[in-house]
Amino acid sequence: MAYPPEHYGLCSNGALKIVLALVATFLIGYVVRPQLHSRESSSAQASCPCDCDCSEEFALFLPLGFINSSYADCSNDDPDIHEEMEKDIVALLSEEIALQRRVANDSLEHTRALVMDARKASLHYQKEAEKCNAQTETCEEARERAEAGLVEEYKLTAEWEKRARELGWEEDSTRVYT
Repeated sequence: MAYPPEHYGLCSNGALKIVLALVATFLIGYVVRPQLHSRESSSAQASCPCDCDCSEEFALFLPLGFINSSYADCSNDDPDIHEEMEKDIVALLSEEIALQRRVANDSLEHTRALVMDARKASLHYQKEAEKCNAQTETCEEARERAEAGLVEEYKLTAEWEKRARELGWEEDSTRVYT
């Protein structure tokens, strides 16, 4: 014997049987699945109240804009669908344009309302800013007047202090004036 049994690895009889069983299972599933699928779709079509020939597979291969005569029987009982099916392409396009025009007008109206609200808010904030600027100017003027008054008080204090020294007043070392 050239190779001992532990060298067989994946080629052993057990591994080969498992691989064959998996392949057989997938093959059976592949063959049986379409039959199950066709039974489910036929039962779904049987429950449909429509008595027309409306195959979905055929509809997928129709070019756009092509009107299939087999759809003529579909939904004859529904007046809304019957009315839609009778319309020609010009009427459908006219309806679509009218709908888009209504949507555009609604959007434009909404945009105009938003612009008006933004203008109102802008005017409000502009008025508030003007009030704030006026109050800032008033405060600045009051500060300047207070500063001028303080300078005047310093001058008067210095004048009185000078007179007091001339009359013999001596400054206390604990008090400091600036």
